[in-house]
Amino acid sequence: MNTKDRFLLIDGMALLFRAFYATSMSGQFMFNAKGVPTNAVQGFLKHMLLAVEKFEPKHVAVCWDMGSKTFRTEIFTDYKSNRPAPPDELVPQFELVKEAVSAFDIPNIGLEGYEADDCIGSLAKTNREHCSIGILTGDQDLLQLIQEDISVILLKKGFGNYEVHTEETFTEWKGITPSQMIDLKALMGDPSDNYPGVKGIGEKTAIKLLQQYGSIQGILENLPSLTKSQRAKIEASLELLHLSRRLAEIKCDVPVECNLEESVFQYDYEKVNAFLRENELKTVYRFVENPFSVM
Repeated sequence: MNTKDRFLLIDGMALLFRAFYATSMSGQFMFNAKGVPTNAVQGFLKHMLLAVEKFEPKHVAVCWDMGSKTFRTEIFTDYKSNRPAPPDELVPQFELVKEAVSAFDIPNIGLEGYEADDCIGSLAKTNREHCSIGILTGDQDLLQLIQEDISVILLKKGFGNYEVHTEETFTEWKGITPSQMIDLKALMGDPSDNYPGVKGIGEKTAIKLLQQYGSIQGILENLPSLTKSQRAKIEASLELLHLSRRLAEIKCDVPVECNLEESVFQYDYEKVNAFLRENELKTVYRFVENPFSVM
């Protein structure tokens, strides 16, 4: 039985964007008296508080992207270049959501030049010796971090619905290990992050090759054993394959820290209540006034 304290690491942007688009499509931006839209922040807080209720972590921290320029854009200038600018109604909520997290005395963590994923990976690896780590996200990229004492909690549709993956459940689902996800993404590429992988190699073929040869290195060492078509596709994309792997791998040695004492989830009711009322975050009131009441 795992007796370690639980530490919930939250992928801030993943929750914020999910919350925004869940209501923005129908125009429910929920402007407050200051003229600031609050739909994404209110949805974010509901996701966060329901997850805390469900998984009962002792520690909580939220990680954020710190701008679009990272070491990945230096490696590959087109990385994520296909993504549109955030909607005008979302922009002012980037700062407001961090203020909301601070109101709950939860650390906001991010580092210029790196993505939230890198901060999450680094904090997960440095704290797994002392804590059982749960990563709350809607982004499957983080599945590569799964190992003993690190699980990934994928948000499903609505609030309070999750798909929790451990080493066992992931391998049963995908047929490969979590660490092989890096090579899987390198082979397939990632249209959402705008990097190519190997043209003509899809998920089914990539998984089959990884099951057979273990890794990209193993595949390259056994090129003569591949079909003529597979070999031609890989040989034509060798440079892009190695580039894509560098882009796909989450860095777990980023110089970020989170003091365990500072991340204990324990907030000042009056401080939180004042913040919610000042910003008219009405749908969150009952989660604090009647702590963690079910939706």
